[in-house]
Amino acid sequence: MTPFTKCVGHGAVLLRDDIDTDLIVRIERIAQLKRGEFAKWAFESLRYRTDGSEEPAFVLNRVPFRDAKILITGANFGCGSSREMAVWALEDFGIRCVIAPSYGDIFYNNCLQNGLLPVRMPAAQIATLASAASSGLQIRVDLSDCTVEADGLEPVRFDLDEGQRLGLLNGLDDIDQSVALEPSIGSFQDRDRSIRPWIYAAAQAAAGPSSSRC
Repeated sequence: MTPFTKCVGHGAVLLRDDIDTDLIVRIERIAQLKRGEFAKWAFESLRYRTDGSEEPAFVLNRVPFRDAKILITGANFGCGSSREMAVWALEDFGIRCVIAPSYGDIFYNNCLQNGLLPVRMPAAQIATLASAASSGLQIRVDLSDCTVEADGLEPVRFDLDEGQRLGLLNGLDDIDQSVALEPSIGSFQDRDRSIRPWIYAAAQAAAGPSSSRC
């Protein structure tokens, strides 16, 4: 996945609680599209009128937020069904960071596995940041020191698990991080095999003669 270090850009403000994954991307699009094809359909029911034309009042249809890299939103963002495509739709649109008071758990983890930074921030601080973003000020998100700032505002720190932070900084999802530990895992298995050979012999016997070495 693409490493995340810093993100500087306009922040689109959508201060609405309980935005679920179906609102982010409709289920029928999931069956039709592949990753990289969701940009047009992110927030489809909010972005378009029934005749297919754009809804000019919606923030992502307005300049300069048509090119927003940051989404500032309400509590419980990404709740609902566990569709990874909701994260893909945001990324395909160009969003690299979402700032909200809280998230749906599965959506939050899907963000971390796809290089999108989910920042948790108290609602009062979000309101201040949203005011700055709505006025057209660019927002700066720095994962190296876990801060969010805008001109005229003091930097605000956010918390992120250190392992998750390093994964995003290096562009490594959980599988990549596990593969990186393969030499250590192999060394442990070799040591353990010499100490407890019967464990591996039993596993081999249970798996059958054609199984590979543990």
